Amino acid sequence: MSDKDDGATTRPDGIVGEVKRKLIDTKRKWAEQGRGLTGQTARAEAERLPPGQRLVTNFPVLDLGIQPAVATSDWELTIAGAVENPLTLRWADFQALPQVRLTSDIHCVTTWSRYDNAWDGVSAFALLDLVRPKPEVLHVLLHSYDGYTTNIDLAGFADDDVLLAHSWQGEPLTREHGGPVRLVIPKRYFWKSAKWIRRIEFSAADAPGFWEMRGYHNEADPFTEERYS
Repeated sequence: MSDKDDGATTRPDGIVGEVKRKLIDTKRKWAEQGRGLTGQTARAEAERLPPGQRLVTNFPVLDLGIQPAVATSDWELTIAGAVENPLTLRWADFQALPQVRLTSDIHCVTTWSRYDNAWDGVSAFALLDLVRPKPEVLHVLLHSYDGYTTNIDLAGFADDDVLLAHSWQGEPLTREHGGPVRLVIPKRYFWKSAKWIRRIEFSAADAPGFWEMRGYHNEADPFTEERYS
C-alpha cells in the first residue's frame, strides 16, 4: 500500500481482519486529532527535512496485515482510462522499457523521513509516452494488488522524480516494501507511493483513495504539512 499499508498473510483471516480494522480506526483518529501537525511550513528547496518529521536510517514497514505475494511471472500492470493507447504490461515488457535510477527522500505521514533512497525502475515519463493521456485528463487513480487505492493529480504523477520501482538500494524490492513493483512519488507523503501496483487509471475527474476517504489530505505535500483534510 504505501507508508500505511499491508502486512503478513500467515495469520487467520479473522485475526487479519481485526488487526486491519484496529489499525484503520487508529489512523482515522490520528487524522481527527491532527497527530504530528506542527503548524510550521518549510521550503523544499531550502530545508530538506519537512516540519514535524524525524530522520531515520532504517526503512520502517507499516502495514494493515496484508502483504500480497505476487511473483514476477504473475505480475501485470494495466494502464487504462482516458488514454490513447491502453495497455497491459507483463514482467518482461516492463523490464524491456528504458530503465532509470533515481535517488530521493521518503517522507512518511507517520512522521519519519529517510534520505537518499536509490530506486531502479521505469519513469512516469516513459509510461506517459506509451499510453498518451487524452487532453481532458487531470487525475490518476492507482490500484494495488491488495485492494488499496490512492490518487494523485496528473502534474504530480508526471514529475521528473516519479517512477515505478522494482529495486531499492540496488536490490530487488522485497515483498514487505511493495515488490515486485511499487510507485515512488517523492514530493508527496509516502502513502501516495502505492505498493504492489497493478493498475494505473487516468481520468478527467478526481476520485479519493483509501486513506483520502479516511481523513487524509488529498494533495499530501509534506513541506506544507498536508497530512489531513
